[in-house]
Amino acid sequence: MSFLQASRRGVRLSLIAAVLVLAGPAMAQQPSSAALKMAGEISKLTGADEVFAPLVPGVIEQARLFFVQQNPTLTNDATAVANDLRKEYEPRLQEVYSKVTQIYASHFTEQELKDILAFYTSPAGKKLLAEQPKVVDESLKFAQEWSASLSDEVIGKMREGLKKKGHKL
Repeated sequence: MSFLQASRRGVRLSLIAAVLVLAGPAMAQQPSSAALKMAGEISKLTGADEVFAPLVPGVIEQARLFFVQQNPTLTNDATAVANDLRKEYEPRLQEVYSKVTQIYASHFTEQELKDILAFYTSPAGKKLLAEQPKVVDESLKFAQEWSASLSDEVIGKMREGLKKKGHKL
């Protein structure tokens, strides 16, 4: 094989490799419509949609505050424009919901989604959905109190250790 032939072959192999690398994500199997439907139901049941609901109003409020901070005389007009923008951009939230559904569907097989959906619609799953916010709140409260107590204990031990090393505190 001549240098020119080898060079052309190398270019062809590089092009094929580049196409495969770039096409890899596109060649990945897309979730079925059934998987997407189940993923959407799971997203709604678990409250994932509610988590993202404040996005549009939050972005618009940040923009309104940006302009009002620059020029406080814009407050009334900026508020009016923000109200109009909330109505205009609210449908865009569907883009987020759609992507979250795709993400769910890409992480689980169709059978897993079916099993997850069956669980969340079962009595135990419904109870989990109802009780989980309370469990998380109680857990966070305990963790805060526990870490404050631990902090006091660690500060006391740190003080003792430093005193033993000759530091006056």
